[in-house]
Amino acid sequence: MKPTTRRSFVKKTAIASASIPFLTPSVNVWGFNSSTESLSVHLFSKHLQFLDYKAVGQKTAEIGFAGVDLTVRPGGHVLPEFVKRDLPIAIEEIKKGGSTCIMMATGIISVENQVDVDVLKTASKVGIKYYRSNWYKYPKTGSIEEYLKKCQKNVTELSYLNKELNIVGCYQNHSGKYVGSSIWEVKEMLKLADKNYYGAQYDISHAVVDGGQNWEIGIRLIKENIKTIVLKDHKWQKVNGVWKDVDTPIGEGMVDFDKYFKLLKKYDINVPVSLHLEYPIGGVDYDKLPKAAQENLVYKALKKDLNTIQEFWREA
Repeated sequence: MKPTTRRSFVKKTAIASASIPFLTPSVNVWGFNSSTESLSVHLFSKHLQFLDYKAVGQKTAEIGFAGVDLTVRPGGHVLPEFVKRDLPIAIEEIKKGGSTCIMMATGIISVENQVDVDVLKTASKVGIKYYRSNWYKYPKTGSIEEYLKKCQKNVTELSYLNKELNIVGCYQNHSGKYVGSSIWEVKEMLKLADKNYYGAQYDISHAVVDGGQNWEIGIRLIKENIKTIVLKDHKWQKVNGVWKDVDTPIGEGMVDFDKYFKLLKKYDINVPVSLHLEYPIGGVDYDKLPKAAQENLVYKALKKDLNTIQEFWREA
């Protein structure tokens, strides 16, 4: 065997680096260990807002989640203006509770916002690997195309900062009047970004709301950009005579999880997942229940949804 020269080493490294953007989504350079037998489902901490950091870690581990998707945004578990002080404490306490935190949901918009930059720098230091940025909204007047280009610029600049900090940003497709309700908009926003450091947080429920039966084309379009996933379910229902999309427990709505999970396996996508529980819990008498009873209903619902997800995944 010939010894490796410095020139050949540099050449091989360059070739390997150049190939990274073309790796399948499940190949990950951030230390995330995917498994084909189960999904790595993390708990969106919004649903445990009534608990402190350590208790969030304890309950997350107790229910069976892989980790915490921590809210680091206005009104969240960690407020952005205090991120330098509070995020390290939050991560340490979550670990003391027996869980981990490699994901966060943020209000990040632009590298021109110093608070956004502080959030990213602090998150990188404490070991968070993925974050969801905030959504953009089209202005009431002006060019749609020009505003989308502005969003594209913001995302591209964030991807460059992410590369410096070794953290991955994600934009979640969200139904309604948000930029990115259409997967095609998300794809356009990501076009110039470093795809290793900024991608999509794919939300199947919002994709079905906005895309109807076209969601399969959407996931085919965005599959190479998917870095994290949100799971929830919904159905259309008349509320006071008006049709609305209403959130439901996993498996009780319109999302075809069997088809969806089969496609994820076909495309070799097994990335960190965040479970969102947005539906009403406990019926009309929920607000009348004691605090402990309300919390127990939340835990029960989270456990049920988690078990349903893993069962669907195994059967797909």
